[in-house]
Amino acid sequence: MRQLTKKFVSFMKKEDGPTAVEYAVMLALIIVVCIAAITTLGQNASSTFSSVNAAITPS
Repeated sequence: MRQLTKKFVSFMKKEDGPTAVEYAVMLALIIVVCIAAITTLGQNASSTFSSVNAAITPS
Protein backbone atom coordinates (compact mmCIF):
# COMPACT_ATOMS: atom_id res chain seq x y z
CA MET A 1 0.00 0.00 0.00
CA ARG A 2 2.90 2.35 0.67
CA GLN A 3 4.24 1.87 -2.85
CA LEU A 4 0.88 2.80 -4.31
CA THR A 5 0.75 5.91 -2.14
CA LYS A 6 4.31 6.87 -3.10
CA LYS A 7 3.52 6.42 -6.80
CA PHE A 8 0.38 8.53 -6.46
CA VAL A 9 2.23 11.33 -4.66
CA SER A 10 5.03 11.24 -7.22
CA PHE A 11 2.47 11.38 -10.04
CA MET A 12 0.78 14.40 -8.47
CA LYS A 13 4.09 16.23 -8.10
CA LYS A 14 5.06 15.78 -11.74
CA GLU A 15 4.16 18.57 -14.11
CA ASP A 16 3.81 16.42 -17.21
CA GLY A 17 0.05 16.06 -16.82
CA PRO A 18 -0.82 19.76 -16.81
CA THR A 19 1.58 20.37 -19.67
CA ALA A 20 -0.15 17.71 -21.75
CA VAL A 21 -3.53 19.27 -20.96
CA GLU A 22 -2.26 22.71 -22.00
CA TYR A 23 -1.01 21.31 -25.29
CA ALA A 24 -4.35 19.59 -25.87
CA VAL A 25 -6.22 22.86 -25.27
CA MET A 26 -3.91 24.74 -27.65
CA LEU A 27 -4.36 22.04 -30.29
CA ALA A 28 -8.15 22.23 -29.93
CA LEU A 29 -8.09 26.01 -30.36
CA ILE A 30 -5.85 25.74 -33.42
CA ILE A 31 -8.21 23.19 -34.95
CA VAL A 32 -11.23 25.43 -34.32
CA VAL A 33 -9.48 28.39 -35.96
CA CYS A 34 -8.45 26.28 -38.96
CA ILE A 35 -11.98 24.96 -39.44
CA ALA A 36 -13.40 28.48 -39.26
CA ALA A 37 -10.84 29.77 -41.77
CA ILE A 38 -11.42 26.89 -44.19
CA THR A 39 -15.20 27.35 -43.97
CA THR A 40 -14.93 31.08 -44.68
CA LEU A 41 -12.50 30.59 -47.55
CA GLY A 42 -14.67 27.81 -48.97
CA GLN A 43 -17.75 30.03 -48.99
CA ASN A 44 -15.82 32.88 -50.62
CA ALA A 45 -14.36 30.54 -53.24
CA SER A 46 -17.79 29.07 -53.95
CA SER A 47 -19.33 32.48 -54.57
CA THR A 48 -16.39 33.48 -56.76
CA PHE A 49 -16.67 30.32 -58.87
CA SER A 50 -20.43 30.83 -59.16
CA SER A 51 -20.00 34.37 -60.44
CA VAL A 52 -17.32 33.28 -62.92
CA ASN A 53 -19.55 30.46 -64.10
CA ALA A 54 -22.43 32.88 -64.59
CA ALA A 55 -20.17 35.25 -66.53
CA ILE A 56 -18.89 32.64 -68.97
CA THR A 57 -22.12 30.68 -69.47
CA PRO A 58 -23.77 31.73 -72.71
CA SER A 59 -27.24 33.18 -72.27
